Amino acid sequence: MKEIRTKDAVGHVLCHDMTQIIPGVSKEARFRKGHVVTEDDIPVLLSMGKEHLYVWEKDDTMYHENEAAEILCELCRNDHMDRGDVKEGKIELKSTIRGLLKIDTRLLEMVNSAGDMMIASRHPNTPVEPGDKLCGTRVIPLVIKKYKMDSVKSLCSGKKIFTILPYKNKRIGIVTTGSEVYCGKVKDAFGPVLRAKAEEFGGEIMGQTVTDDNPEHTTAAILNFISQGADMVLVSGGMSVDPDDKTPLAIRSTGAEVISYGAPVLPGAMFLLSYYRKDGKNIPVAGLPGCVMYARRTVFDLVLPRLMADDPVTKEELDKLGKGGLCLSCEVCHYPNCGFGKGW
Repeated sequence: MKEIRTKDAVGHVLCHDMTQIIPGVSKEARFRKGHVVTEDDIPVLLSMGKEHLYVWEKDDTMYHENEAAEILCELCRNDHMDRGDVKEGKIELKSTIRGLLKIDTRLLEMVNSAGDMMIASRHPNTPVEPGDKLCGTRVIPLVIKKYKMDSVKSLCSGKKIFTILPYKNKRIGIVTTGSEVYCGKVKDAFGPVLRAKAEEFGGEIMGQTVTDDNPEHTTAAILNFISQGADMVLVSGGMSVDPDDKTPLAIRSTGAEVISYGAPVLPGAMFLLSYYRKDGKNIPVAGLPGCVMYARRTVFDLVLPRLMADDPVTKEELDKLGKGGLCLSCEVCHYPNCGFGKGW
């Protein structure tokens, strides 16, 4: 930092905010810390009584905070993202589409541990809408050593920290099990719920098949939808461990690979996720417990956006959902703006 004459300050960086007082009108910062002085600023500064200024000495080893912020932004910004203007070393990114936010958390943590810079973001695996804020970046000091920015660029090796996966227009089959529904003794309540949730993410419901408690009939119904080109099959009912609940057996009998039967989430502990391999594609076949029918939010709400974005879900990821996997069933539901399902 050095003191120079205001008349000689063009191109230099201010070290602190400078307040302009207009009696009876305003008292506010006319120039902010980090502002690069221009020719037009000189008369204004002189009118504020600033004959001398404290500025940072610019050299080839340092970036101004806004220059460094641009580098940080490029490490984050990917397709389907808009950026805001740079101001005081800060830039924000927003989504331009409906999709699923993915974050390379390893890179995020490495950048945040580098010092003198930060990135704050939404949780990963969060559904986003156009205009939703994704992250904010900030360079902490007014100037930063160039080698620090070079080091984080090297760490990222050309990879982007943030990605938005757009939802796919998937064709979805629904298989509802249960002799009481099959025989017409009980009205099906799963179908309308699953249809609404799937269509929220652009899914097309191919149809709904109701089967009795014979697991062979359920297996055949699942395979029939797949043969018709289904991109996903949702199987509802019969998911508990009672002897007459045979849906898990029916799903296994299709030849699908079961990723997990059970998830550390309430509601939704008896959720089953599997993938059926066909023509090089992994087709999700999900077994949905009864809570999906009546609870506002369940494990299905956490997994569905990922399935709709063709984002494979692993058992290890499902296991992580226990941290934050308890829905509090609030009187007014604020999901996804709450802690439910933020463990992965």
